[in-house]
Amino acid sequence: MPPLSRSGKGQSRPRLANPAPLGLFGFALTTFVISCYNAGLFGVAASDPINVVIVLGIFYGGLAQAAAGILEFLYGDTFAATAFTSYGAFWLSYAALSIPWFGVADGYMTGITSSSRAEYVFSRAIATYLLAWTIFTLIMTVGSTRTSIALCFLFCLVTLTFILLTIGEFGQFLGVHRAAGFVGVLTAVVAWYNALAELLDSQKRPLFTLPLGKLSSSAAVDDESRTLHGSEIQQ
Repeated sequence: MPPLSRSGKGQSRPRLANPAPLGLFGFALTTFVISCYNAGLFGVAASDPINVVIVLGIFYGGLAQAAAGILEFLYGDTFAATAFTSYGAFWLSYAALSIPWFGVADGYMTGITSSSRAEYVFSRAIATYLLAWTIFTLIMTVGSTRTSIALCFLFCLVTLTFILLTIGEFGQFLGVHRAAGFVGVLTAVVAWYNALAELLDSQKRPLFTLPLGKLSSSAAVDDESRTLHGSEIQQ
């Protein structure tokens, strides 16, 4: 594919870049850090302050990933657009839960007289929040069966991570919560693999390539389709 596309005025402009690596890298890195907390790795634990995760959730896992999703809309890749934009919103909302300025936790503490009851209700609210994202991820996993083996495997791991997090939150099971952290680390590694594969595939002369294992030849938006969409947008 030629790296340049013609605009309506006869000027050559670079075609739009593939936004998938950005979205996948944003998801992978943020997932890795929060999962290290959940799993109790590198001297941190789930009970420790997660300020670093909040910052990543806003700027990389949130804004950068959502931006990748919006660009996928321009390419006509509905699945990638829905996934990146939704999980970008997930990280932004997750960060908001822990930012005092939003007052989410304080709303429960001030609205319920008993502090123990307030903590219980807030915990159940978080568990329901995770359950909703588990259902969404399961739906996206079904959709991923029309993309590639590597991406489908990633969504299966994300679903398992959310299931464990939901069970751990509902039952206050520390062991299940920690297991979710280990699965989350594996999820991040698989997401990094997908991101690197997309990144290398986007280069004209990559040093090497990584197989993704196509499940369908007609479902995903391929490089030629991206180029055609990019050319139409530039005109």
